[in-house]
Amino acid sequence: MLLHCAHARYVWNLAVEQHGYWQPGRKAAPGFAEQCRQLTEARRDNEWLAAGNADVQQQALKDFAKAKSARFASGFGEPTWRRKHRHEGFRVIGTDRVPEYHADGAPLVNAKTGRRVMGRSVVVQRLNRRWAQVKVPGCGWVRLRLSAKGKGAELPEAKTFRVTFRNNQWHAAFAVVPEPVPAPGTGAVIGIDRGVAITAALSDGRKLNCPQLTVKERAQIRKHQRRAARAPKGSERKTAEYTKAAKLKAREVNRRKDWCEKSSTMLARTCDLVRFEKLNIKNMTRAARGTVEQPGRGVRQKAGLNRAILAQGWGLLRQRTGHKAPGRVEDVPAPYTSLRCSACGWIEKRSRKSQADFVCVSCGFTCNADENASVNVAAGQGGIPRPRRIAGAGGVTAATSRSNAREPQPAWVGIPLFEGEDVNSRTSRRSTSGTATSRPGTS
Repeated sequence: MLLHCAHARYVWNLAVEQHGYWQPGRKAAPGFAEQCRQLTEARRDNEWLAAGNADVQQQALKDFAKAKSARFASGFGEPTWRRKHRHEGFRVIGTDRVPEYHADGAPLVNAKTGRRVMGRSVVVQRLNRRWAQVKVPGCGWVRLRLSAKGKGAELPEAKTFRVTFRNNQWHAAFAVVPEPVPAPGTGAVIGIDRGVAITAALSDGRKLNCPQLTVKERAQIRKHQRRAARAPKGSERKTAEYTKAAKLKAREVNRRKDWCEKSSTMLARTCDLVRFEKLNIKNMTRAARGTVEQPGRGVRQKAGLNRAILAQGWGLLRQRTGHKAPGRVEDVPAPYTSLRCSACGWIEKRSRKSQADFVCVSCGFTCNADENASVNVAAGQGGIPRPRRIAGAGGVTAATSRSNAREPQPAWVGIPLFEGEDVNSRTSRRSTSGTATSRPGTS
């Protein structure tokens, strides 16, 4: 399987280099069909490449073609170079042939030949409740441990599956489009405010926190990194220490993914409509180091904040909830959700006393700041003002002062058009005449 990873990475890098030579004015770079023909010729001339599986190598070219066509929509940009020990994996297409059907259940027939269209299917067998086996080309039957969703359930009917190698562990993921989680039908609407101290504050008062590494595990990571830094360059001890640190970091990633999967499933099952505040996480986690001419300020503090934000899994929670509840997830503009009082609707910076405390200066309503923001998100009240209403707590009081969050309003500056003319006369002349008048005495 490591040889399959090397072949897939080698073919991918050849495709990246081939498209890198393209410039405006030159002939178009070869597509997937032409690259497959070139791969056949390369397999005749290269014994190492010919020793691998042709399907694995062609699937790498197909992955490259998909990444190239989706470079503007995926958010990852142009396909980049893949490195050894970091990008280890390959995709396998099913070897069994099964008939294809339309969405209504009618058999799919080729219009030209009139024959049934046959599709691919992965050969996978269940051994017991926790274990199954899948056929990998060149390796035979490979046993795999099923995830929590696969235990006791029917095996998925997939056309392809991907094998990856990360942190000395092999993973197999089957390409299956899961069925959406049905809505409960209760009409429940929930708002979610995402933060660092509290990962997800729900509008019903619940607070969800993404699991992190323990204090002992973080100390172990620092210990292994310190030992690796003191080890000789290129030694086995340095590699072993970095591997141990990476294994602990992978544990944190697995915990975060597991939490996002469980939390998104819970939201999709219990709510008809889920509203998130719209956050641009990519811009929020941008580095502050600046340039040589204009270096940034607070670079180390901003780097720590970026790590804390990325460790919460904001984007993955929103993405997985949208996958499981399609059409039932909305994004609410984030401005003023933390400054708006959920009881009276008054916007004031001074109402946010601290990270956790919110005390409205208008009506006296007191609440947790994250919970108050989540209620505003659930109501769809972001940067759109709404009228004040009777507060649920603290009574109704007049505003203590004009909101300092209010945008500046335009005002007349009083510049006369004629000598001795004031603003009021200009306004009255505009109401009676619609033509412009030039100033006398000018040439």
